[in-house]
Amino acid sequence: MIKPILQLGNPILRKECLLVQDFNWDLKCLIDDLSDTLLDAKKRFGYGRGIAAPQIGELKRVVLMDMPSFKSPLVNPEIVWASNEMFEVWDSCFSFNVDFFVLADRHCRIGVEYSGLDGKKGTLAAEGELSELLQHEIDHLDGFFATDRMRNRKAIMMRSEWEKLFRSQE
Repeated sequence: MIKPILQLGNPILRKECLLVQDFNWDLKCLIDDLSDTLLDAKKRFGYGRGIAAPQIGELKRVVLMDMPSFKSPLVNPEIVWASNEMFEVWDSCFSFNVDFFVLADRHCRIGVEYSGLDGKKGTLAAEGELSELLQHEIDHLDGFFATDRMRNRKAIMMRSEWEKLFRSQE
């Protein structure tokens, strides 16, 4: 079911999510809702690569990734290591309707421990775009936004300007 995406300012988005204890039908339904909502958002905004449970009002540690290189739900994901090397990225979010982008610093490489839908533990080493997106989505589980990772207060750009600069280069 397509759920409304909560917007910046909603206090739910600033809360820390709870660990998922039960790998049951409710979890499958949550992941289906995340999938439907992400697909709808991709259609409305023209792109999208991931979504976190708190963005649809569920305070559970669940993210759904949908990239060409990695498509999977991650339950209880935790960053267990991160490179010292950082890179900057223009980051946006469905929770501010992709209306603006902020220049944020992210780790080049990270290691993540998580569980799958079946409860089986897994690990993932990520770099580049996947690393950036995982950091963004896991931040949501801890009540953080890309705006909290801004390089400085001047590192913000409206979507229309971002598209002029970056979409024309694709």
